[in-house]
Amino acid sequence: MMRLYQFDWSPYCLVLRGILDASAKSYQAVQVPVSERSVIWRLTKERYYQVPVLKDGRNVLFETGPDSQVLAKYVDERLGLGLFPREWEGVQPLIWRYFENDVEDVTFRLNDIHWRDFVPKKEHCGFVRHKERRFGRGCLETWKQQESSLLDSLERLLLIPEEMLATRPFLLTDRPLFADFCLRGMLSNFLYSGRYSIPSTRPRLSGWMERMGRVRLPYRA
Repeated sequence: MMRLYQFDWSPYCLVLRGILDASAKSYQAVQVPVSERSVIWRLTKERYYQVPVLKDGRNVLFETGPDSQVLAKYVDERLGLGLFPREWEGVQPLIWRYFENDVEDVTFRLNDIHWRDFVPKKEHCGFVRHKERRFGRGCLETWKQQESSLLDSLERLLLIPEEMLATRPFLLTDRPLFADFCLRGMLSNFLYSGRYSIPSTRPRLSGWMERMGRVRLPYRA
């Protein structure tokens, strides 16, 4: 059985979980403490400490770069899901980079504002320490003060996928590709706290999120 080492609200873990759930492939989600990654360090033979990490038999997989998509491509090939068709090579990377950089940069901050709602109490100190070491002291409170402007930014960023859905049920074609699961992961992170919803000005995205929740892979219309 595949084992996915993750924590529940990570956008990148949510991408892979979305793919695995849609494939109906049996897997075990192994929760990793936010501030304690020793299990990942040991599993990867001291080569990696981030999540997600996928263990499939003797294979231990993790990302080799910011845009590598090692895990998604492995699952795609292993299960024959068709998420990376050749005709969209060169195009999908442009799109997922937009989602994982521009969109995620806003969505994770909005979700993290409400960190007390979902981070286990015993991990509070480690979570704040981790965030402040990366983004500066008081970053969580700063993002809370910026909540309105962050929501406005997200609404603008989501105009592109909203327009992509004007003539088709999924972002690029009549079936979901990796780009769809990537955006869904970013938005699932945004929605994780239960404090937000898809902006009312982006109705196509709301319908698309519902469709994505019903997708089963390999896709059959």
